[in-house]
Amino acid sequence: MKIVDVSVPLRDAMMVYRGNPAVRIRPAMTLAKDGVSLSELCLGSHTGTHVDAPSHFIKGAKGIDQVDVQRFIGPAWVADLRRVKGGVTADDLKETQIPPGSRRVLLRTSNSRWWHPARAFRRDFVYLAPDGADWMVERGIELVGIDYLSIEGYGVPGAPTHKRLLGAGVPILEGLDLFNVRPGRWQMAALPLRLVNGDAGLTRAVLWTR
Repeated sequence: MKIVDVSVPLRDAMMVYRGNPAVRIRPAMTLAKDGVSLSELCLGSHTGTHVDAPSHFIKGAKGIDQVDVQRFIGPAWVADLRRVKGGVTADDLKETQIPPGSRRVLLRTSNSRWWHPARAFRRDFVYLAPDGADWMVERGIELVGIDYLSIEGYGVPGAPTHKRLLGAGVPILEGLDLFNVRPGRWQMAALPLRLVNGDAGLTRAVLWTR
């Protein structure tokens, strides 16, 4: 069985989405002084690989602790969209021939190269266009993932993609590293932290083949 870790490593002062809290990881206790190692973490809920909960944009919607965990475990289809620039449209998704009945779709775009090596935040990342979000919802997709820190285009007013997916109860898995992942069918586990009423949950995401 081949397992691929598709989550982004968390580290002090790592790159975050513009305007998000900076990441600080500091020793709170040390072996030399306290006889034990213990770290203090200060970071935003949308740092690195994470799942957006419906409550991220929808008033009164479910927090991350209320989303069915079955959404995050099971077959996933990695769609090859490396040729796309800008927004991934419904037509782009049709061309990838995502199999009927797919419930988890991960968008493998040219973004993944920016994790190797990790670079400063970029605004020109590939994202899911609003009609692409419509396409996902209309086909009963239960989870959508993408290989950058947001599924929404930078500066897009009104956040239509987020609101379409989250308004339909579809959690969004952001910050994936799909650089070493071939397109096609995989098994996935991407369980977010059980943060009560959380707008997002930090996630360790892995894919494997049988």
